[in-house]
Amino acid sequence: MTTVHKAREALGAQLRDHRRDAELSGRQLAELAGWHPSKVSKIEYGKQTPTEDDIRTWCTLTNAETCIADLVASLRNIESAYLEWRRSLGAGIRRAQQKVNEIESATTLIRGYDPALIPGLLHTPEYAEAIFRQVADFNGTPNDAEEAVAARMDRQQRYLYRGNRRVHYLIGEQALYTTVGDDDVMFGQLDRLLTAMSLPRVLLGIIPLMAQYLVSATNFIIYDNRLAVVEGVTAALTITQPREVVAYGRAFEMLADQSVTGDAARKLVTKALEARRESAFRPRR
Repeated sequence: MTTVHKAREALGAQLRDHRRDAELSGRQLAELAGWHPSKVSKIEYGKQTPTEDDIRTWCTLTNAETCIADLVASLRNIESAYLEWRRSLGAGIRRAQQKVNEIESATTLIRGYDPALIPGLLHTPEYAEAIFRQVADFNGTPNDAEEAVAARMDRQQRYLYRGNRRVHYLIGEQALYTTVGDDDVMFGQLDRLLTAMSLPRVLLGIIPLMAQYLVSATNFIIYDNRLAVVEGVTAALTITQPREVVAYGRAFEMLADQSVTGDAARKLVTKALEARRESAFRPRR
């Protein structure tokens, strides 16, 4: 069950309490509001998200007008927790980068995991551009890759080279072999990883290909201990429930325990570089 669904259920429970306090049945409330009889039940059990107008009507009919502001705020939090990529990127990828920068600016420790790609703050411009162009193409959104790359490079400068912020990234060994762009892009990106690993604010762990399964995880980022962002194919989920943020932190630590760092990580990156060079310059038959 997702955080969004739990939040929807919690909002429904509050509305149900107001209905009961007003001594109205669900059918009676629906009749007074001019709704379909099943709407009240669906809202109360988190199967349907009410609109702001629904909440105002509900509270007016149950004599709970003083609660409207808080309930509308809860609704807006639910709506912002689940952000569809197409809607998020509708104004361009650069705009999305600026929003991420706002979160990072208030964060002193970023912990991130990605099984198949290099994390954004460690990107080369070429690697970032290739990803942005693919994201725009897949989602059918405006392609402002050049502006988005500039925003991402600015994020790197702000976070990795100023203040006392730190990043602890985990990547699967597969991320060293996933081709983003072409071989030239990957040569530059892998070389950038070797350089980034020497930065005092960066700790990079690589989870070997044959590491034992411990926890199911897609790519996610934890900002301090206050929120986690989980990225899917169609949307991103922002998690603020403390219990769930702790769960992602625990998953991160389990994955970190499997990772190699320092010289062992450098050897894996160097191995991937050598394998790609061998493949790229092998004579064609």
